[in-house]
Amino acid sequence: MLGNSREDGTSNIPDSRGINFFESDPSFSALLRSYLGETAYRGIEAKLVDLGRRASDELDAWATRADHHPPELRQRTRRGEALQHIDKHPDYVALERVAYSELGLAAMSHRDDAPPPLVKYALTYLFVQAEFGLCCPVSMTDSLTRTLRRFGSKELIDRYLPMLASQDFYTLYQGAMFMTEQAAGSDVGRIATRAMRSVDAKGNEVWKLTGDKWFCSNADADLAMVLARPDDAPEGIKGLALFLLPKTLEDGTRNAYRIVRLKDKLGSRSMASGEIVLEGAQAYLIGEVGRGFHQMADMINMSRLSNGVRAAGLMRRALTEALHVARNREAFGRKLIDMPLMQRQLLKLMLPAEQARSMFMQIATLLARADRGDALAAKCVRILTPLVKFRACRDARRATGDAMEVRGGVGYIEEWADPRLVRDAHLGSIWEGTSNIVALDVARAARREGALDALAQYVGALLDDAALPSASIASLRDVFSRASIALDSVAECGRDESVREAASALYHATTAVFMAAEAARVAPDHRRLGLAHLIVRHKLMPRDPLAPQDARADAPLVRRLVDETPIALDEAMTLLPQREGAAG
Repeated sequence: MLGNSREDGTSNIPDSRGINFFESDPSFSALLRSYLGETAYRGIEAKLVDLGRRASDELDAWATRADHHPPELRQRTRRGEALQHIDKHPDYVALERVAYSELGLAAMSHRDDAPPPLVKYALTYLFVQAEFGLCCPVSMTDSLTRTLRRFGSKELIDRYLPMLASQDFYTLYQGAMFMTEQAAGSDVGRIATRAMRSVDAKGNEVWKLTGDKWFCSNADADLAMVLARPDDAPEGIKGLALFLLPKTLEDGTRNAYRIVRLKDKLGSRSMASGEIVLEGAQAYLIGEVGRGFHQMADMINMSRLSNGVRAAGLMRRALTEALHVARNREAFGRKLIDMPLMQRQLLKLMLPAEQARSMFMQIATLLARADRGDALAAKCVRILTPLVKFRACRDARRATGDAMEVRGGVGYIEEWADPRLVRDAHLGSIWEGTSNIVALDVARAARREGALDALAQYVGALLDDAALPSASIASLRDVFSRASIALDSVAECGRDESVREAASALYHATTAVFMAAEAARVAPDHRRLGLAHLIVRHKLMPRDPLAPQDARADAPLVRRLVDETPIALDEAMTLLPQREGAAG
């Protein structure tokens, strides 16, 4: 049978190649229905089924080969002429064609008939289960277009939007973000790249950029957003301006910047990241001088949300692999999944994967409301975006590693997806802000921008509307309130050393509420309520490590959860911690 052992029974190494990543994930379709509505869901169901099949088959095979054959920079032709061309493996180009042209992941939100943001993120969630590296350029193209439309001049929008929103593979433009410098990583205020005002041949104002950018992903992008400091601007963040940098000028000549070398990266090896030297490169001012970082912050936040989606996708792929191995591999006369200790390990993989998925689905739903002018939704997006980037990306590092362990020694071999998942998962905690920086941003949004109060209103409304037992509602209100108080206290007093702990608590409390609210919408299956109760029990309740609990009473229910089969309300309630523990 496809995806299992050989027919002669001699192989005991399960292979998931060819299973459908969408259909093998039984919660996904029900969740999408509950968020999108039946009509919108039916409109994309066939595409999800097809992508789920391809992601485990041809897309995964292409991604494996592209990962093993990173791009190469060609500086010159054989005659010694300057070339600056990046050779991409044909399989990476095939993946580009699917993401940009067939699925339209970068263009989707910028069409006149744009679907809800969740459609784009649901497709990305499936696509990343095959290929992670390419999702970075896709996300940057999407977020660059959003930033250009929000802050760019009408002339620039009219000139470049048609290519950025195109799905014609031979004419569409890809985007990038060139921000990092050697002395200016997280400390953006130290950016040293200079911008000098100039006038082009037609008498139009342009700027010339000079400086070094140390880490530029999608290095040969057609357009890049660049932070630079005008010559007469002050030091620090207040002196920065945002510029749009084209690779090719209007006369068809190459702009004045060079790719010095490509980075030899631990993960996302299929995608070209490089060092770039700007040598008087022509660029166009976006918005106002002095507002550059604040304008780019919107692009960064969208990239952070994409990071959260990608982390969720990586964890689901890792979980799918672990479940497939456990269900099909035998040891000591039993299937691995029949062993209680393995069931516990699988449940530890499942919880963070489900948390991240619920979080990005909620953010995507709120984002649509925020873009329509809903101030409360905008504040919720403001705090939830760094929150999912902070916690889900860290969870993905552990989840992918633990899933590799389920496969055993074979999982350490590069022929399998596990090593690639582990390497790629480590990227999310670094790009678009390290964990420390993003956790501090959560606290900043909570206190200075009033986003925590907005989130409390939103969470309270969800619980008010959820048809759930009063004991569950009370427990969820309690842990969310306590997590909010903890983060607010840390933010008010400036206790930076505690901000990660407080942000993690808010993440766990918030995702528990989201999952419980989802359970109320997809009833009579209360599996998500049971998982929400387990988050409260294991992530938010105190426990004595020197007094191991007897888990045998929960064993049959744990097996049902791991099997991803529906459970009844009374079963979910048995997983609810006692309220006395919540006050401890």
